[in-house]
Amino acid sequence: MATATEDLTEPHVLARAKRRLFPEDGAEAYAVVDTQFARERWVDRATIDEAVREALAPFNHVRVGSGYPDLVGVRPLDDDLLAVDRLGGEPPLIAVEAKGYAGGGVDTERGIVQARDRLGEANVAFLAAPSAAISQTDRSLARECNVGVLAVDGDGDVRALERPRVVGNRTADAATSIRFQASAQGVAGKSFGLNHPKNYLAYPLAVAHDRDTETVLAERVVGATDAARAGAAFLNLVAVEPDRTTLTALGKEVVRFGLAECGSVDAALDAFEAWKRSRKRFCEVAPKWGQLARRVVYAYPATELLVTELQSLHDDGERDPTLREFVEYLHELHPTFTVELFLRGDEGVRGRALTDDGDLRSEVLADGDAYHSPTVFQLKAMLYHAGIVSERGSEPHRLDPREDRWALRHDVSPVRE
Repeated sequence: MATATEDLTEPHVLARAKRRLFPEDGAEAYAVVDTQFARERWVDRATIDEAVREALAPFNHVRVGSGYPDLVGVRPLDDDLLAVDRLGGEPPLIAVEAKGYAGGGVDTERGIVQARDRLGEANVAFLAAPSAAISQTDRSLARECNVGVLAVDGDGDVRALERPRVVGNRTADAATSIRFQASAQGVAGKSFGLNHPKNYLAYPLAVAHDRDTETVLAERVVGATDAARAGAAFLNLVAVEPDRTTLTALGKEVVRFGLAECGSVDAALDAFEAWKRSRKRFCEVAPKWGQLARRVVYAYPATELLVTELQSLHDDGERDPTLREFVEYLHELHPTFTVELFLRGDEGVRGRALTDDGDLRSEVLADGDAYHSPTVFQLKAMLYHAGIVSERGSEPHRLDPREDRWALRHDVSPVRE
């Protein structure tokens, strides 16, 4: 990255602000930067260093309040960044507007006004700008608008000159997608490492067993215990903490179901052992457990949206859209969520797939490697085994989005009026 003050263009400023607000410290967090920053050259035709673009990725075009912030994310913020403690137990939704040098002055006042307008939905808003460009007038205006001010120095240091108060807003659909990605169930940078729901249903049973969880799971169900635990957490069956893993309310219900069906946790795990390496649809091999899997998978936040929109396509006469067609259709209705769920988050993929305005480039959607494996492979396979969709998922390197079909196994005919 550039170090001279005059080289603090908007992308450089934003990259440094992102690093300050979203350090890689293991906290439950997620942030995206607006798609305009994915281009190779900035507005003044200056080249955006590849290292800067990598630091800014992933990209998406997310509407918050009255417009599209340069950065939007969710994270618990350090005390030195906020004027008062945050509200409630949920991490705040953060919006950032960055301003930098581009052959002239730095329009800090406009950045403050833009950041203030994001507070219609964001909980916290910041202006990030070069230190030398921030005046006392700017700081006074920011205080009046409840906008934080991050001063970026040429050496990379970022200081909070003004600290905002957290406001308690409910977020709209687009921002909710970012909250989803920051949650334990988000797919960003993570993976449903296994593609059969039985491996995840078995994990609560192994937790409830009187022997060591990982040992009994490896012996009876699947050796990839870390992947099984992660998937069980995505499906809200367990809560994974640094020193222990506990059952959620849904996980306890899985255990109760196993007790009712089999008489004991041990006997239930015996049944799972018999299903090892079975490639048949789970809901047909084990109908009752398959119904339980269907309820658990349907409770996953992404599933209801996928099913609802597949049904809408069916109602319109499109019974088995290809993956490419489905993503294009879904993006028209839920653009932010579609990008987060289906497209890989690395800078190269989203830079090719999205225009500055967040529109999809259709030709990129024909490339299987552009897609997020946890969705097109593992999640789709689970939907298949639970009896929700008609076909299995495919790994991205084997995926042809022009042939891969997304269709409901059982669709519902429109109700006649």
